[in-house]
Amino acid sequence: MSKIPLTVVGAERLRQELHNLKTVERPSVINAISEARAQGDLSENAEYEAAKEKQGFVEGRIMELESKLGRAQIIDPASLNKDGRCVFATTVVLEDVDNGDVVTYQIVGDDEANIRERKISISSPVARALIGKSSGDIAEVKTPLGVREYEVVEVQYL
Repeated sequence: MSKIPLTVVGAERLRQELHNLKTVERPSVINAISEARAQGDLSENAEYEAAKEKQGFVEGRIMELESKLGRAQIIDPASLNKDGRCVFATTVVLEDVDNGDVVTYQIVGDDEANIRERKISISSPVARALIGKSSGDIAEVKTPLGVREYEVVEVQYL
């Protein structure tokens, strides 16, 4: 099994979700199944079917999270070798070469990616183009509209 890279924050979010599923969602579903069974005939009991379906989802997600956390390689950007290069978990300030727009992204694992929070997946085209780059380097990103160029303004290990 391959390792799954996660930031410290991303791993903690997955742990919290797992805890919630085990301590809140699972008992709630078990209770809903018990109540639905008490209503009698299970063959035409929509509440029972819905509760069983939700139980399947909850148990599947618990297994998925346990597997991911078991294979996690947790990376703290503050403890990385600060050689100025873009790597997993670094925060990168970029300037669009064409229009001068400046954006900041953190390179994170697939489960942590959230564009609203300016967190991009390590497997995204932008992150792949940035890996190994330093301040002053130009990263070429292939997009559906053609190649975009970004200058790496700063690499931060936050």
